[in-house]
Amino acid sequence: MRIAVTGGTGFIGKVVVKRLLDAGLETVVLSRDPVKAAFQMDRRVRCAPWSASMSPEELAEAIEGCAAIVHLAGENVGAGRWTESRKRALVESRTIGTQTLVQAISRMNEKPRTFVAASAVGFYGDRGDELLDESSAPGAGFLTDLCIAWEAAARQAEKLGVRVVSLRIGMAVGRGGGALEKMALPFRMFAGGHIGSGNQWVPWVHVEDVAGLVMFALNNAGAPSVMNVCAPEPVQLKTFCRELGRVMNRPSWFPVPGFVLKTALGEQSTIVLSSTRAEPKAALSAGYTFRFPDVSSALREAVS
Repeated sequence: MRIAVTGGTGFIGKVVVKRLLDAGLETVVLSRDPVKAAFQMDRRVRCAPWSASMSPEELAEAIEGCAAIVHLAGENVGAGRWTESRKRALVESRTIGTQTLVQAISRMNEKPRTFVAASAVGFYGDRGDELLDESSAPGAGFLTDLCIAWEAAARQAEKLGVRVVSLRIGMAVGRGGGALEKMALPFRMFAGGHIGSGNQWVPWVHVEDVAGLVMFALNNAGAPSVMNVCAPEPVQLKTFCRELGRVMNRPSWFPVPGFVLKTALGEQSTIVLSSTRAEPKAALSAGYTFRFPDVSSALREAVS
């Protein structure tokens, strides 16, 4: 069986591709730079060109014969201050890219059975201590609007008879990248600590469980159409940082006031200062077992 993956050279994408290869699945990575991607990827991976602006006909040719598509591509929300042009790029990279994929699917001779599309827990917005599952209403703000548009674009594939699974991914941690790479730096310099009050809930997840839930969505026809991809034990940021310091043998004693981050990043500071107490109710109810359910074991593995 052949699977197409966008964003396959990213932090999450690399782990997903490895899991697909380990399962013996033929994998096509769609990349903006397929030549560079070919040097980065396992030799068993076939790389093909991808961009949100390419024609659906070209893209359909690249993904013809794929039984499923895993769509992870999108501009990094944490890179670059959120100017109006930057926000527009973040939206377009997700909505136009997803629309192009759906248009390409419509032109395929044989449609894929499954379309697994990334989204984010930013769907829920800043909700304090409220416990949030997949049935919870969306929040408010730029990230919420972004996720709503992103998911709506993916849902268009259902009109073509394709099963769509939206994965609302939390803060992914693991070796070699992701949010933890930046968070760990001040701890290495003995200047680690939480940001803001520290009371905000962090919907974290180990990258291996992100890949695990991608595989779960691909392999189970009855998988929920929307799943929160976050660990079953969310923690507050002060607890997360204290545990990170503990596994790194460093103190967590240097908090950064929220206003400092707001001054430096403006609206973008909501990524860190928002509180989203999301739980993976749908995944657990469907029978998925988390490899890293608690923050201690996840961080120990990630920084080992």
